[in-house]
Amino acid sequence: MSTINDSTNPVTTDLCQLVYISRITSTGLSSPSTLNDISETAVERNQIDNVTGILCYGNGYFLQCVEGSEQALTNLKNRLLVDDRHKELKILDFSEITKRRFAGWSLRSITLERWMTKEPELKKLMPFKPYEWGSNEWQKFLDILQGYYEEQTRTGNVDTPPVKYSTLGVTLSKVVGQHQAFFLIQTILGLMIVATLLWLLL
Repeated sequence: MSTINDSTNPVTTDLCQLVYISRITSTGLSSPSTLNDISETAVERNQIDNVTGILCYGNGYFLQCVEGSEQALTNLKNRLLVDDRHKELKILDFSEITKRRFAGWSLRSITLERWMTKEPELKKLMPFKPYEWGSNEWQKFLDILQGYYEEQTRTGNVDTPPVKYSTLGVTLSKVVGQHQAFFLIQTILGLMIVATLLWLLL
């Protein structure tokens, strides 16, 4: 059972897990490489603080799981609370753990694309809307990520550089992908209107 880190029920061991979700802000979207910036800054700091974990982004949402000492994670949580690249931060878990899930990654950033959309269990959690998940679905999600991590470990891809992509581009491409038919129809109608106006003017 989780032991939540608050004044009435403090974490008592030195190895803890912090899991949270949040929504990206316009500030986060305005940067062409928000996740890259977060990852590259966090990797160096997390190595010093002995913090490991994974950061996921998709559909305008973040989900992060980090592991380390209670003090290191408390300091990280305080920094997250004032970061203007995301909002509505919701802590899902701050608990004691006996073993790290992502021991080889100081922080790995993952976009919810490609292999994730092909996983049968992950399909049940898509589209990625963690605020609408049931109480234990984030744990299922992390179990799947842990399986992916272990596969990465076996293939020797642990602690590769963070994924390079544009947060805005990923978000827009997802929207366009989901609404291709709508945009296509709107484009055709727009062209027809322009053609009609030109014909009337001529």
